[in-house]
Amino acid sequence: MAPPGPLRFRLRQPRNTAAAHWSRLQHRRSLLARSIDEGAGRRPDEPMSRGGVSESGAPEVRAARGEMAAAEAEMAAREEPPGAGPGLEQEPGAMEPGAMAEPAPGAGPGVEAEPGAGLGAGPGPERPELCFEEEEVQHEEELLRNPFSVRGWLRYAQARQRGPRPRLNQIYERALRELPGSYKLWYQYLRQRRAQVKGRCPSDPAFEEANAVHERALVFMHKMPRIWLDYCQFLAEQGRITRTRRTFDRALRALPITQHRRLWPPYLSFVRKHPLPETAVRVFRRFLKLCPEEAEQYVSYLRSVGRLDEAAQVLARLVNDERFVSRQGKSNYQLWQELCELLSQHPDRVRSLDAGGIIRGGLTRFTDQRGRLWGALADCYVRCGHLEKARDVYEEAVQTVMTVRDFTQVFDSYARFEESVIGALLDTQAQLGRGQDEEVELELRLARFERLMARRPLLLNSVLLRQNPHNVHEWHKRVALHQGQPDKIIQTFTEAVRTVDPQRATGRPHELWVAFARFYEDNGQLDDARSILSRATRVRFRRVEDLAAVWCEFGELELRHQRHQEALRVLRKATALPAKRAEYFDSSEPVQNRLYKSLKVWSMLADLEESLGTFQSTRAVYERILDLRIATPQIVINYALLLEEHGRFEDSFKAYERGIALFRWPHVGDLWLTYLSKFVARYGGRKLERARDLFEQALDGCPPQHAKTIYLLYAQLEERFGLARRAMAVYERGTRAVPPAQQHDMFHIYIRRAAELFGVTHTRPIYQRAIEVLGDDAARELCLRFADMECKLGEVDRARAIYTYCSQICDPRITGSFWQTWKEFEIRHGNEDTIREMLRIKRSVQATYNTQVNFMASQMLKVSGSATGTVSDLAPGQSGLDEMKLLEQRAEALAAEAQRDTPRPTQQVLFVRAEAPPGAEPSLSQQGNPEEIDLGDDEGDEPDEVQLELWDGDGDRDPLRAPLASPEASWEATKPPLTFSP
Repeated sequence: MAPPGPLRFRLRQPRNTAAAHWSRLQHRRSLLARSIDEGAGRRPDEPMSRGGVSESGAPEVRAARGEMAAAEAEMAAREEPPGAGPGLEQEPGAMEPGAMAEPAPGAGPGVEAEPGAGLGAGPGPERPELCFEEEEVQHEEELLRNPFSVRGWLRYAQARQRGPRPRLNQIYERALRELPGSYKLWYQYLRQRRAQVKGRCPSDPAFEEANAVHERALVFMHKMPRIWLDYCQFLAEQGRITRTRRTFDRALRALPITQHRRLWPPYLSFVRKHPLPETAVRVFRRFLKLCPEEAEQYVSYLRSVGRLDEAAQVLARLVNDERFVSRQGKSNYQLWQELCELLSQHPDRVRSLDAGGIIRGGLTRFTDQRGRLWGALADCYVRCGHLEKARDVYEEAVQTVMTVRDFTQVFDSYARFEESVIGALLDTQAQLGRGQDEEVELELRLARFERLMARRPLLLNSVLLRQNPHNVHEWHKRVALHQGQPDKIIQTFTEAVRTVDPQRATGRPHELWVAFARFYEDNGQLDDARSILSRATRVRFRRVEDLAAVWCEFGELELRHQRHQEALRVLRKATALPAKRAEYFDSSEPVQNRLYKSLKVWSMLADLEESLGTFQSTRAVYERILDLRIATPQIVINYALLLEEHGRFEDSFKAYERGIALFRWPHVGDLWLTYLSKFVARYGGRKLERARDLFEQALDGCPPQHAKTIYLLYAQLEERFGLARRAMAVYERGTRAVPPAQQHDMFHIYIRRAAELFGVTHTRPIYQRAIEVLGDDAARELCLRFADMECKLGEVDRARAIYTYCSQICDPRITGSFWQTWKEFEIRHGNEDTIREMLRIKRSVQATYNTQVNFMASQMLKVSGSATGTVSDLAPGQSGLDEMKLLEQRAEALAAEAQRDTPRPTQQVLFVRAEAPPGAEPSLSQQGNPEEIDLGDDEGDEPDEVQLELWDGDGDRDPLRAPLASPEASWEATKPPLTFSP
């Protein structure tokens, strides 16, 4: 079956509307003719087409006009039957499929076609029929109803997108004739026009037609920047440079200034692409009037095209404009750096600016970059060929820079400059030969370079002194650099003492004066050295110690040259009372008025008087020191020893007392100890009451950490010259007065002295009090010594009681040595009951410590090796449980473990012999030795030898098979040494 052909329609109208329809037909005819002319590319008043073909020769035009004439003839000749309504009616079979011709490009909603039927009465030849596709008919009918619908026209054009291009252009032209102000229609039409010529040769006439359409569009769309941008880009792609530039200018004139920012980027990009620097510069200048902040872009372009002079001018304006903010994030210094780089690297091409003046202005403006700016200025002169000016710049730079970094940069550049000049001379001489003048110049250059390298340490020192001219250490280094040059050294010292301000000096300013004087002294000029020191004594130093050091150096100068009396005269002059006295630390007064209280000068004077003067003069000096209240404990001791050497013992004791009155604890401690020792050594027991009063005065207000030595001296005095009872009382006071850390040693000495003076039995109350006062560790040690003493005295029960008491502070898991000692004691001196009692106490103590939560936690942490842990460390997997609950669980587990380890004897063991066990006939009271263990000899089934197994607290068995050894032998083998701390 063949596909159906185009449908044929016939326009039917009633007879009474024929006149009105004829008038509408005439109007549509004129519109159709105009659209056909414009679609064919010819103006209505143009008789010929653009290609030079006559109107009758255009095939599309001829077909369209022939169809229109045929339609008019049929309309005029035909008369519709009455009563027929308007509308479209299909006549099936009127035409075979495919027999209808293609509709004319100009056909549209302004023409209704009916094959074989006329639109009105009138003569005319028969015309070919206008044929439409079914889809076009729908669009035509819709546009006939609403010709001003932009969406309808767009749908129509979209439907004919793949059709012939002239037909599509005709649809857009008809649409724009109805809606000339529609941006959407114009945009889509222009887009289609540009797509139609894409890929063609730029000389193709279609480009001109497309350009003409753009120009027509701009008549209505001159305020739309997108139309201008697309048109300018379209022209640029065609290579029409001048027309593109003019179009950009027209766009800038047509659009408001708020839209100019959309045009300038493509405009600038366009002028950059073509080698037209003059045009581009003019465009950039116009652009900068709108956007002055984009000046860096202009500078970049100028540098790229080689117009460096104008680039430097623009950069200079940017640097001087404080309101300029760089779009590229550059600071004012970075812009200045670019300007200096431009001036220094291209001095021959930048003529409008003074490179030297600009760079020197930057030296005062950017003080932290002076090194680079000096290098840029010298580089500018080097590139201009002014080598001597460049050398002068470098010399000026190394003499003025303030930082080591700037100096390093300048000096390295200076050295490279000299090396390059020498290298250039060598190359020139190698090519042209060496003459006498060239040899001299080369030697001069080499000498300059060597001198420059030799001056580097001195130049660097000058930089540091420019940073801080009051730096004493750097002045000393500068003097060392001039070693072997006396004139330079004297000049440096003179400049140093004139420059350094003592109030702002870094270091000790008096050392400059002292070193200056020693320089003259080393060279044999003593008068000049004394003159320097004399001037130094009049300098207003910041501290009294500086002036005192100068006076002491003055005195030592005289002593070095055996002028002893001059040295005494100098120091006496230094310690003389000023006209106006001032306090030592009163900084508002000059140091000369405070020097009389300088201990350094007084100490040297006292040493000189003691060595060179008389006893009276020396004593007067010490008395003056004490009157000024500037003495130290050592000064007091020296004064007292001086008096003692001359047999003035009471005066020496008075000196001690005056010194003691000047100081407080702990500084007075040495004075008291020396005073008490000297007094006891001098008088012994002759002035016992006075000695006791001195000791009591020393102990009054004595801190605990310094009381031990005094108490021991006091007790020693009583032992040697007083009463032993008073000595014991002093020891007792000493054990109470010393700090806890020294109580252990004090009790040791107390016990030892009491045993020597009154016997070991007198030490029992001392032991008891020490055990009560001391800590657990010290008390445990004393308990063992106390029990050992009782064992030696034969007091076994007392020793056992001491062990029992001490066991309360001995955890079996930590203090295993104590329990082992007690066990050995019971083995030597006890019986079965006492051993079992000891084991019971051990288990009881262990259970007590197990139930003490805090102690148990600390011990478990100690065992696990995490002394800084917490209770949660004991159960890492149960961190959510309560910590106290975990400790209780652990304590219960340990108690259960201890209960399981308790031995279960086969027969009853009585800890207290209230009744005899079954089978034991004789009572314990009838036995000759109550400590003998009777296992019942009458039982015939018991073996002759009974093995006694003892259970210790750890659950281990200790079989006792051998007979017990002698208690004395065992004690001699295991007793601890009895030592006393001195």
